[in-house]
Amino acid sequence: MNKTIVITSIFEPSLAITEFAKMSDYQLIVVGDKKTPANWHCDNVTYISVADQEAMPSALAKVLPYNHYCRKMLGYLSAIKSGATYIVDTDDDNIPKDNWAFPPFEQQFDLIAPGMGYINIYQLYTSENIWPRGLPLRLITKDFEIAKNITTQPCRVGIWQGLADEDPDVDAIYRLTSDTPVYFAPRPPVVLGQGTLTPFNTQNTIIRRELFPLMYLPTYVTFRFTDILRGLIAQPIMWLYGYQLGFIDATVIQKRNPHDYMKDFISEIPMYQHGEAVISLVTNAISASETIETNLYNAYTALLHAGIVTDQEMVTLAAWLQDLKEM
Repeated sequence: MNKTIVITSIFEPSLAITEFAKMSDYQLIVVGDKKTPANWHCDNVTYISVADQEAMPSALAKVLPYNHYCRKMLGYLSAIKSGATYIVDTDDDNIPKDNWAFPPFEQQFDLIAPGMGYINIYQLYTSENIWPRGLPLRLITKDFEIAKNITTQPCRVGIWQGLADEDPDVDAIYRLTSDTPVYFAPRPPVVLGQGTLTPFNTQNTIIRRELFPLMYLPTYVTFRFTDILRGLIAQPIMWLYGYQLGFIDATVIQKRNPHDYMKDFISEIPMYQHGEAVISLVTNAISASETIETNLYNAYTALLHAGIVTDQEMVTLAAWLQDLKEM
């Protein structure tokens, strides 16, 4: 197996990066940007500078904006070209714990019943009033009684999402109104049945090779929407091919880089305006008779017609799909 971790950073090598770089079972790619220090270096890291990116034979490299999180996709492409069978998505402020690892992808696991729609996965790990970024606001006080809807079943996981302790992935509303640090309780891995969904992100996530096309990060939506939108689009497409989303304990501690919570809130507004519509639009636009790549493009076409993404998005998406086709 070729397992690759991909991170983008505009800072000097962080503790998270130096810790991930020590993991001999993983390759580590760090993608720079114009704000990244010019002399960036860390042992055991493949660093892709702006100059390296501009030299890549990549359609995507030619159309991505600079000083943008989505340049991380060039790291995905590099990993894929190098033969990665699994790609780990994480950030430079997520410090791995000693137990950092992911379960097998095909095994018996706790399975949350299918057809429940949106759930708050954090309720399985804490009694605190906390919810993942992207959960519809009308649901943030609902008790989903998830534990009553779990059985042990054979599962085929396509994506594992690990949680983060201390400063987990929450929205600006939580941070502006509470901002209480949270440490999640451990539990066995849990998998979501088809038709049961929850937002997931790019912070402690592993994806298997068959689903690499779904790693496309929408580039022309707001920063706080991009990875959430990616995850909302991915889940209905995964279900078509029998893949499921799974969650594991908090295996990283997030020491969050500085944020302006009000700017985050403004950036999250489209996420709450469109999150629920995305699921129905994507579900109606895709078909099991098509490839993952075609379904991804058709999903974005539906979002374009609904005014959720722009024409610019279709340009970067087409470049991403072109690069994958030429791998």
